[in-house]
Amino acid sequence: MRFLIIAAAAGGAALALGSCATMSAEQCMAGDWSGQGYADGMSGLTMSRLDDHAQACAEHGVTPDAAAYAAGRREGLVRYCTPGKGFEVGRTGSGYAGVCPSELEAEFTYGYRDGQIVHEVEQALANARSRVDSLGSRLEELDDKITAKQAEARADGLTDEQREQIRNRIQEIRRERADTERDWRRAQDEIDDAERDVRDVRWRFRNQYGSW
Repeated sequence: MRFLIIAAAAGGAALALGSCATMSAEQCMAGDWSGQGYADGMSGLTMSRLDDHAQACAEHGVTPDAAAYAAGRREGLVRYCTPGKGFEVGRTGSGYAGVCPSELEAEFTYGYRDGQIVHEVEQALANARSRVDSLGSRLEELDDKITAKQAEARADGLTDEQREQIRNRIQEIRRERADTERDWRRAQDEIDDAERDVRDVRWRFRNQYGSW
């Protein structure tokens, strides 16, 4: 489980950092490597972040102070590696890169797992709502198609065969609409179930993590 979490976080970080400088010229010239390390620790970033900073600052002729950065990052991790922060990271669907010291990791991951539970039920609710919206739009499209076909069937100059073909098509659309409406009603039930699950986890965790 931890391997998967770390791999996902590392992959996301690589994509996010691949195309932009991590520090501005002003930050590089200021040389506050302890403060930068603290900020990165507070954000749960790995030590490899220093390599990105070194690359960004090399353009300005600045070399990082690795010792100061590492010391600041350790202090930042103390603030990051808490149950509350773990819950926030898990609830937002963010990854955990395995950065917490062994003496702090158990508490962080405890909160992280709780946050993941919340994220899953909230995502299920969002998916159910999206499905209802999508099926509702499809119902409107089918209604418009039926109306258009009914108007087409009333047009002058059609043969009996052509009118029969149009009526058959209308029946096909109506069958699809009936199936779609059943799916829409099931999705409405899924919303009700998902809303109940969200209420349950909010009640379950409110004393530990407050409201969100």
